[in-house]
Amino acid sequence: MSYTRNEDTLHIQLGGVWRMGAEIAADLSELPFDLADGRTARVVYEARELEYWDTSLLVFIVQLERIAKAYSLSVSRDALPEGLSHLVDMAFAAPPGAGAKAPRNEEDFFVKLGGLVLTIPAQLADILHFQGALVLSLWRLLRGKSDMRLEDLQKAALECGWRALPIIMLTSTLFGMILAFMGAVQLTQFGAQIYVAGLVGIGMLRVMGAVLVGVVMSGRTGAAYAAIIGTMQVNEEVDALITFGISPMDYLVLPRVLALSIMVPLLTLYADLMGIIGGFLVGVFMLDLSPHAYYRATVNLVALRHLVVGLVYATSFGVIVALCGCYQGMRCGRNAEAVGKAATSAVVSSIVCIIVATAIITVLCNLLQL
Repeated sequence: MSYTRNEDTLHIQLGGVWRMGAEIAADLSELPFDLADGRTARVVYEARELEYWDTSLLVFIVQLERIAKAYSLSVSRDALPEGLSHLVDMAFAAPPGAGAKAPRNEEDFFVKLGGLVLTIPAQLADILHFQGALVLSLWRLLRGKSDMRLEDLQKAALECGWRALPIIMLTSTLFGMILAFMGAVQLTQFGAQIYVAGLVGIGMLRVMGAVLVGVVMSGRTGAAYAAIIGTMQVNEEVDALITFGISPMDYLVLPRVLALSIMVPLLTLYADLMGIIGGFLVGVFMLDLSPHAYYRATVNLVALRHLVVGLVYATSFGVIVALCGCYQGMRCGRNAEAVGKAATSAVVSSIVCIIVATAIITVLCNLLQL
């Protein structure tokens, strides 16, 4: 590349090879003519010796013409290749930075709320369809035509049963101690510390043990179900099962639902025992109650019907946690972010459904005087 001056016209000879990364002597600061000296009025390109060019030449010409426009100089591109001249026109078609800050089209709050409301019927229909598919899968199991494997059920039961004992033991014992402390605050004012045993026993057996296990399992197992099945969706493993003629409901969902529905009531019995032990520790070592008196008060004040009601709570919570986790996993998107959202949605929906189910069952038990 070279420069020549003819009166008020600056001629720029472009030649050779222009390639990105190559050593090109095309520094604008090395122009031998001062474009601002008032003597230059026109810039003309000459490209007879130009062999090869790419975007490096385009960038050079755009920079040069911006300087020329700043000093009101005319530019002639007649000698440039047609494609290069067209690219330069496109570069100057929009001002620099145009579209970098696109206006944010934020929807109104009521528009968003209306959109969410309109999606509720379709969401409910999808949930009912999922539950119907699960019922059909269970019917196939009863008829001996299911794709579910016994080892999958055993593995799922081990994962959500035996391995959940430490966290259930810790939380239930502490919760029993908390119930005892809360009851003692009021009962000690009347010298009725012995009724702490009944408060802890009824509270744990009737509802709190089942609710505690349900919440723990929703965060521990429900989220795991959503993440495992969601990852299989991302890796297209669920599609592979369908291709091989294996029902995903039988192979993935049914064993997990059955395992959690069986193990949550058993874990609830364990949580009830640990909660009563926690209350026992508080009553004996902090309220100065004798171990025998606490034991007799628990036996006399806690009826068997409270245990039965608690198992009803626990069974429903097990089904809820399994359904929410498997549903979110089966409806997971096809990327890594969707797996995280599915796990979060499984936990949130499980806890909300547990609270709603607790309220409904409590009202029914009161109506039935249980």
